[in-house]
Amino acid sequence: MSGKSRAGTRQRRPAGQGMQRQGNGRSAARRQGNDGSAQRPGTPAAQRKAAAAERTAKLAAARQAQRRAERRRKIGVRAAIAAVVAAAVAGLFVIFSNSASNQGPGAYPYQVGSPGRGQTAPAFSLATSTGGNISLSAYRGKSVLLFFQEGLTCQPCWNQITDLQKHAAQLKAAGISQVISITGDPVGAITQKTRDMGLTIPVLSDPGLAVSQQYHANSYGMMGAGRDGHTFILVGPNGVVRWRADYGGAPKYIMFLPTTTMLAQMKAGEHPS
Repeated sequence: MSGKSRAGTRQRRPAGQGMQRQGNGRSAARRQGNDGSAQRPGTPAAQRKAAAAERTAKLAAARQAQRRAERRRKIGVRAAIAAVVAAAVAGLFVIFSNSASNQGPGAYPYQVGSPGRGQTAPAFSLATSTGGNISLSAYRGKSVLLFFQEGLTCQPCWNQITDLQKHAAQLKAAGISQVISITGDPVGAITQKTRDMGLTIPVLSDPGLAVSQQYHANSYGMMGAGRDGHTFILVGPNGVVRWRADYGGAPKYIMFLPTTTMLAQMKAGEHPS
């Protein structure tokens, strides 16, 4: 065969083969695009993926910022609490330091009202927190310490009863057989108060202040004549007043004093300052 014939044969190669190779190239390109390995960032799928990644990053950053803010807030709260506690402790230290340095005769001044020493103690019978009534005459032959106090509005007065109760042995050693508190509040309220505080000392109710007025115990308090002050009266076995101290009057309006201080002043028979 001549060269011309061979050339003609080559020229007559089926046109479909070239088109098939070109088509195979486009199919490969489409397959490559479908698996995402050569996807252009401008396509909608890539844009959605980028937007989702951006939202995830922003959410993570916001959560991290929120956690940091919460940690800062907790640290601030703890610091504030610590500061308050420190201030309270410092304040109590100053109070007790001053109290300890002022235990001389003038630290708890008192007056002496009437009936005073040597006078007969007025009789009474009042409802009590322990149930029923208590009469002064029931303690004839014993020494009784009467404690007139302001009542439910004066927590230090109730702390005073707690302190008296804690020093029961010292009171007994001083010859005191019974401590009785008297206040103007209703018996139901004072009964609940004594139960709440675990008090065993009887608290008597004098709502009209009739007994308090007989003892002039409502003349030495910061609340005026409508409330008792902070008065102690020791009634002897014969019903006669042996010692009296009205602590609640001006200028200090004392609503609490250590039982040991009261006993020391009682023993010394200290006169008003």
